[in-house]
Amino acid sequence: MKRLIRSFGFAFKGLGYAAHTQPNFRFHLVAGTIAVILGFLFRISTAEWLWLMVSIAIVLIAELFNTSLETLTDLVSPTYNEKAGHVKDVAAGAVVVAALFALITGVIIFLPKIILLITKYAA
Repeated sequence: MKRLIRSFGFAFKGLGYAAHTQPNFRFHLVAGTIAVILGFLFRISTAEWLWLMVSIAIVLIAELFNTSLETLTDLVSPTYNEKAGHVKDVAAGAVVVAALFALITGVIIFLPKIILLITKYAA
């Protein structure tokens, strides 16, 4: 049990490292928080909540993997190396794919509700 608790401690330490050192991770945390708040405000359905939470999780997981790969790459290749650059670029590309997926998911969920709200109050 003590070992399990320690492993969670390391995991939270990693989350803290990412949150304190990675501006993009913080940006995605804020964006995810805003999306959750909008979910409550618009009373989205259970299915929409599932898509929203999966989208947020995928983006944050991609950011964490990107951070870990960048840190490891810097450790093993402190000077410029073309292949090390490719590793970093591909990891960053994964984050972009995840973020686009999340953005499209958010648009599908929230845009109709926003349009309905605007037309309701504009009439």
